Amino acid sequence: MDLESIPGVGEKTARALEALDEPERALRRGDVATIATAPGITQGRAARIARGAIRQEHDDPGGFLATDRAREVYREVLGLLKERTVTDYAAQRLETIYPSPRRSRIEDVQAFAREAIDRDDDDAVLEALEGLEPLRNPGDVRVRERCLATTDAERYSEAKEAIPELSVEIVENAQGLAELARGYSTVIALDESFAGVTLEGDVQVKPGALENPAEVVPERPLAFFARNRDRLQAAVEVHQAADLEPACDLEALEDGLSRLDEDGTVAGDDELDRLTTAVDDLDAAASAAESVANDRLREAIREQDVTIEGSDLLSLVERGAGVDSLLSRELADEYAAAVEAAREHLVDALDLDQGESEIARRAFSDEPAFPVERDKAVVSRLREELTAAKERRAGRLKRELAADLADQREGARQLVRDALELDVELAIARFAREYECTMPEFVESEAPRASDGGEATTESGDPIGFAIEGGQSPLLDEPLEAIDPVDYEVSNVALLSGVNSGGKTSTLDLVAGVVVLAHMGLPVPAERVRLQRFDDLHYHAKTQGTLDAGAFESTVREFADLAQGGEGSLVLVDELESITEPGASAKIIAGILEALSENGATAVFVSHLAGEIREMADYDVTVDGIEAVGLVDGELEVNRSPVKDHLARSTPELIVEKLADEARDDAVATNGGAPDGEGDPEPVFYDRLLEKFD
Repeated sequence: MDLESIPGVGEKTARALEALDEPERALRRGDVATIATAPGITQGRAARIARGAIRQEHDDPGGFLATDRAREVYREVLGLLKERTVTDYAAQRLETIYPSPRRSRIEDVQAFAREAIDRDDDDAVLEALEGLEPLRNPGDVRVRERCLATTDAERYSEAKEAIPELSVEIVENAQGLAELARGYSTVIALDESFAGVTLEGDVQVKPGALENPAEVVPERPLAFFARNRDRLQAAVEVHQAADLEPACDLEALEDGLSRLDEDGTVAGDDELDRLTTAVDDLDAAASAAESVANDRLREAIREQDVTIEGSDLLSLVERGAGVDSLLSRELADEYAAAVEAAREHLVDALDLDQGESEIARRAFSDEPAFPVERDKAVVSRLREELTAAKERRAGRLKRELAADLADQREGARQLVRDALELDVELAIARFAREYECTMPEFVESEAPRASDGGEATTESGDPIGFAIEGGQSPLLDEPLEAIDPVDYEVSNVALLSGVNSGGKTSTLDLVAGVVVLAHMGLPVPAERVRLQRFDDLHYHAKTQGTLDAGAFESTVREFADLAQGGEGSLVLVDELESITEPGASAKIIAGILEALSENGATAVFVSHLAGEIREMADYDVTVDGIEAVGLVDGELEVNRSPVKDHLARSTPELIVEKLADEARDDAVATNGGAPDGEGDPEPVFYDRLLEKFD
């Protein structure tokens, strides 16, 4: 796949995508989480890039949503789906599902959706999803206590590139290695010529280190698991709650994660914890040991009666002797006991082993002195020994843990991807259940388009368009139980008539919503839907007021282009007559319908001028009607499903009819049961008005 050929991907973005392990797989699958790990790419941009890649994969020209209102309908139904997601990822992932005229794309999403609608979204699964997020890149890893060493400049360059986490040093000989060992806990020599050389410190000879970086710097693989520890644990919980088939061994992954802290250090090892605590507490423990010795020595001095002969005192003064000599002569045993107490305190406080204890004991001298002070050089040496032991232990544990987790990395990635995709599936499943959706049936024609010869039909000879049974518009701001189901079928071009507030616009919204969802490959809110694959959707909402000359001209031009190239289009128009004077509107609409019908488009025009338009058209225009049954307490009682080939009565006609009926009833009551109407002209007046509607 040529990355730069994807819409919205330039040279810089292509380079960022190339940093992914499998960019083509991620793009084809619409894997927003993986795409967003590329440098400088956000989740929102990742969704747009994925959508462009999918269009390219299916040779989709785009532009299915051809008008502002069509795009609004898409955003509204997409919003309903996104409202049912838990994670930000799922909301962005749904952005890659868009209406397409391409059969391959629709079928791909349909396969996904059919599995999705069978998912069970119980509370435990939704709660587990709350903690789920896409994986993060571990970022730059730097290890300062370890270094690589080589005598070869070319090898030096290779090492810098292969293992950037470690410092790389050039040495001339074994003495150079020895000097490095004094500054690093571990030195790894890359030259085989150093094999057999014995040096003080942790010096390892590994000529093949560059071929197996994880063994030399286990922090690299561990950083991935450490940085994503909580996210991986959340993915495990999602799999367990949803009973998903995991892509890796969950028990082994959880065990590995339990041994790893968020900072990448190994957790749960008593010896490493002991060494870490000893290094951290060394200064405090040494200071406390000093206090122990001095407190004991002060107490001994207070309790000891020391008698010094005058000649002895003179001798001490003449020799320049101080308190040290006095301690040595008079309090030798007490001093020795105090120093021993300090040594024991230091060893016990740091929980030192035998070798470490030997160094620690040398921190307090046998030579009497007051106050007792630790030997800072010895304490520094002890710190070096403890630190080196800690790093060796940590390095070994890291290598062991990295080896245990090495085989889990790709499985762990897939584990998170599957958990995130589950959220997408559950959003679709919840939408489908809440709106009582079904998968639509696309009906393919023998003749691809009317321009290939005659009217496009199904294999059975039936005209193509759409047929909705029991549809309930998701765009209505009403609970589902309050929405009347609608049946409506159109195969070519139809006018939709009906009373005000009878549901004509809602019917257009239903058709648009169903068609958009169907071309997204998703379930639709109806009992059954059959439709053709449309090339595009042109939905023109009702205009506000009469258009000026310029806007009117622009609107007519738009319909002229559509009429010429409208084959395979679905056109929905709401009261186009509002663009100009009623008389002219009827003529213009009639002409548009004629052209659309000739070109094989499917269209529904809502109009209050259906009768006039039918008279103006040079062919028998289908007029469907949303019929008002009557007025009940001033409210319309409406049959929401359009009646085929029926011009619906208008609201004024219903009101006049109601007034006529009431007038007759009043006349009967006034004339003693004889409805002759004499003396009461109202029934005659209303009847005359009703005749005008015939």
